[in-house]
Amino acid sequence: MRDRKDVTVNRVNLSYTVDGDADAPAMVLLHGAGAVGADWDPVIPAFAKDHRVYVPDLRGHGASDWPGQYSFELMRDDVLAFLDRLDLNDVVLIGHSMGGTVAWLAAEDRPDRLRCGVLEDTPPPMPGTPPLPKRVRPDRPLPFDWNAREAIVAQVNNPDPEWWDRAAEIRLPTLIIAGGPDSHVPQDLLAELAERIPDCRLITIPAGHHVHAERPEEFVAAVRAFLQP
Repeated sequence: MRDRKDVTVNRVNLSYTVDGDADAPAMVLLHGAGAVGADWDPVIPAFAKDHRVYVPDLRGHGASDWPGQYSFELMRDDVLAFLDRLDLNDVVLIGHSMGGTVAWLAAEDRPDRLRCGVLEDTPPPMPGTPPLPKRVRPDRPLPFDWNAREAIVAQVNNPDPEWWDRAAEIRLPTLIIAGGPDSHVPQDLLAELAERIPDCRLITIPAGHHVHAERPEEFVAAVRAFLQP
């Protein structure tokens, strides 16, 4: 049964759900910008059959605090503190889009907490990539702080070069799931990232940017095949 809980990290309350057997290996799912943890609902039941699945709303999203300060680094620090507070080790860390970059940075900083990483159609924060367009805030209530999206887009458009440089230092097994030609993410950069990370596989599931939502069974199968010893 899925439960919703809260934990305070870095003076920010993170709301999260947890599902699966308490003794099963830990898996943490990180959503994209402008989404919430429930975005992973299409795949949570399948993963919860053999993992203890933790799904936080990242800062500025959903039921977590909206503190007004946002960056990839702050979200990375929140996630690492989340793992520490819950004493999660040997974690399968999966991130979509923005959440994939957060997972990437976490793998660079604290590989000791992780078993492996899965990056789903994550825009590589590489200097010189085509900028994401600026959008006007929709005139309706949103399940996230618009300032969070603007802060993340600004960083994607002007990333710290060290993020890309340090990708070569990641020693964790890594799977990149690309969305194919219908995704807005430059697929050639995903291939370049896969070459940069020493122990990395790249597969393409041509479903566009939201692979786990559009083709959940294929997404789960790809992750499970990657996790096989």
